[in-house]
Amino acid sequence: MTRLTEETRYQIALTMTPGVGDTAAKNLLSYCGSAEAVFKTPKTKLKNIPGIGEKTAETIWKKDFFDRVEEELLFIDKYKIEVLFCTDHAFPKRLKECVDSPVLLYYRGNADLNQTKILGVVGTRNATDYGKVFIKQMMTDLADQNILILSGLAYGIDTIAHKKALENGLQTVGVLGHGLNHLYPAQNKTLAKQMLAHGGLLTELSSTSQMLPSNFPQRNRIVAGMCDALLVVESATKGGALITANIANSYNKDVFALPGNVYDKYSQGCNFLIKTHKAYIVENAEDILVSMNWSNEIIKPKAQKQLLLNFNAKEKKIVDILKEHPQLEIDVLMKLLKSNHSEYSATLLELEMNGVIVSLPGKSYKLS
Repeated sequence: MTRLTEETRYQIALTMTPGVGDTAAKNLLSYCGSAEAVFKTPKTKLKNIPGIGEKTAETIWKKDFFDRVEEELLFIDKYKIEVLFCTDHAFPKRLKECVDSPVLLYYRGNADLNQTKILGVVGTRNATDYGKVFIKQMMTDLADQNILILSGLAYGIDTIAHKKALENGLQTVGVLGHGLNHLYPAQNKTLAKQMLAHGGLLTELSSTSQMLPSNFPQRNRIVAGMCDALLVVESATKGGALITANIANSYNKDVFALPGNVYDKYSQGCNFLIKTHKAYIVENAEDILVSMNWSNEIIKPKAQKQLLLNFNAKEKKIVDILKEHPQLEIDVLMKLLKSNHSEYSATLLELEMNGVIVSLPGKSYKLS
């Protein structure tokens, strides 16, 4: 972990200065030489730096916001958070090349953010069985390729990508749209803990930042900027996945998209990317590996890895019943469980997200 220094204090302060965004911060660093020097430069000189002016120079000089900086330093020290500044060797080098990159990142984890091969995975929050099965097979086939999987820890495709990466021994990093003082969605807390041991959590936002909807599109540029290639798995014609794909295109990154049924809402975004030549069509892991020159070996189908889970009592009941029946409608399943849907809805969702069961048309379930 990076040792906290006086310069770290000023680096954090620079990102918390009202009126100073990433571009202005980089201008200040360029003219002053360091974050500490910014706060020790006379107002008369500060105000003449491009993008600063009289008001911002006054704000920098007064340092009225430094109480937030001290609060953040205490939080960082307590939770052993690594502060990555844009001039640091450990700062993601791919991201540094992007014109709108953040100047500072907060990181918890053990993954190398400058790993040789990084694949970003994004998609809809409303993942279908088609998308889930594809992600599951993709991560199985990438298991031995030493690729870092990057996503946004959101519902749907993001969550599935992180989970399946971990199950196949791949490190995975979640880029958050909020500070490291909480987690959204809360249902991913267990997953996030697993990722800290086999990847990590990354954000540009401090623990004192407000959680705003506008944070998430900003988060997308970090995903797009850090990866070598971006994979889009299911997306409507509007949404975060398409935003991330467009940003990745602007960064000259390779974008891949899973094609789908033209009438399926959550395939229309991917089909559009392919049709407009903004993404390569992808059908399997080999398409990405060959295109990115990440492997010269032909990918051979692998036997599905056995998912080892410690089922709770409710989960075990469902699994045991589905072992005896190839497929069951929800009403029949509830009758065999001697219960109702509301009592087991959360359990069914958890089993589905873990890839243990599959939901089928007609409100039916089967083991995956």
